[in-house]
Amino acid sequence: MLDLLMNRRSIRKYKNQELEKEILDKIFQGALTSPSGKNKKPWELVVVNNKEILDKLGASRGGASHPISNAELAIVVLVDPNITDTWIEDASIIATVIQLTSESLGLGSCWIQVRNRLTEDDQNVEDYVKKLLNIPEKYNVETMIALGYPDEEKKPHDTETLPYDKIHYNGFNKAK
Repeated sequence: MLDLLMNRRSIRKYKNQELEKEILDKIFQGALTSPSGKNKKPWELVVVNNKEILDKLGASRGGASHPISNAELAIVVLVDPNITDTWIEDASIIATVIQLTSESLGLGSCWIQVRNRLTEDDQNVEDYVKKLLNIPEKYNVETMIALGYPDEEKKPHDTETLPYDKIHYNGFNKAK
C-alpha cells in the first residue's frame, strides 16, 4: 500500500487505448467497498466513455479539466446530500478508492474538482455537468475522475521531501 501511495501521481496524458471490461469491473468492485458515514452509501457513479461527452466534460473548466478530453473514460461522482450530512467526505472517499484501485491496475487518473468551481465563462460547473449528463437535481456532483493508460511518466514521491512537519503529537505544535 505504501508503494502504491508513493507512486500515485495525477496523470493528465493518456494513451489511446481502450480500458478492458475486467479492469473496469475491478475498479467498480473496489469503489463499491468504500466506507461511508453510517454505511449509507449516498453516492452514485456515472461512467462516461463517449468521446463527444468526454470532450464536453474536458472543456468544462478549461485547462483544469482538459485531462478528461484525452482520457479513455471518466467517472463522475455524485452524492445525494439528503441521505447524510457527510456527503462530501463520502464522495471523497469513493473517489480516492477509485484512484488508488486504478493505480494498482496500471492506470493513471486525475481528480477534476466540480463542487464550487466555475467554467471559464463564470457558470457553475456542477450545473453544466448535471445538464450534460441528465443528472437529477437532488444530486450534488463532487468530482470527475479521468482514467486511462498513462502516456506520461512522473517520479514517485520522495520520502525526503514529505512534509513531516505537518504531523503533531498530543496537540498542535505552534513552534515550527
